[in-house]
Amino acid sequence: MVFGDSLSSGYGLPRDTGWVSLLRDRLQQERLDYEVVNTSISGETTRGGLSRITQSLTAHHPSIVILELGGNDGLRGQPVEATRDNLEGIIKACQQHGAKVLLIGMRLPPNYGMGYTQKFQNIYPELAKRYRVPLTPFMLEGFGFDTSMFQADRIHPTAAAQPIILDNIWKTLKPLLG
Repeated sequence: MVFGDSLSSGYGLPRDTGWVSLLRDRLQQERLDYEVVNTSISGETTRGGLSRITQSLTAHHPSIVILELGGNDGLRGQPVEATRDNLEGIIKACQQHGAKVLLIGMRLPPNYGMGYTQKFQNIYPELAKRYRVPLTPFMLEGFGFDTSMFQADRIHPTAAAQPIILDNIWKTLKPLLG
């Protein structure tokens, strides 16, 4: 189950070109018997995710949850502590339901200030270590500062960037697939 925001819901992309669709294709190509459920919502925050995680876990019974949230919190300048607490609650809920968690890290543009951006970025490795979950440090690694790989809003990656996102995530997801 992919549990994320617009970066995982395929915002602004042609149908079936987002990284989650590409993940479905790769699982099939590798003959790995997994069904991918995308419960991502554009604009989702960690607070919203925390409020709906139990329902999603109960409805879908995932063996693995790819948790990709926090970017909207950071872009809105939410307190880092609240973002961390919400992500922690989501991770705990997943683990209590017997799901493995893959945490997807996010970074903020430097215009949010060095102090805030560093505290925000540190949330992900801290939680990964505390809860012993694998971490993809930055889903936009390799192109995050290349404006040609983003839609006009300069927030959402283009279709050309989606295979790179999948490759970034696949490195830490594949060992969970057994």
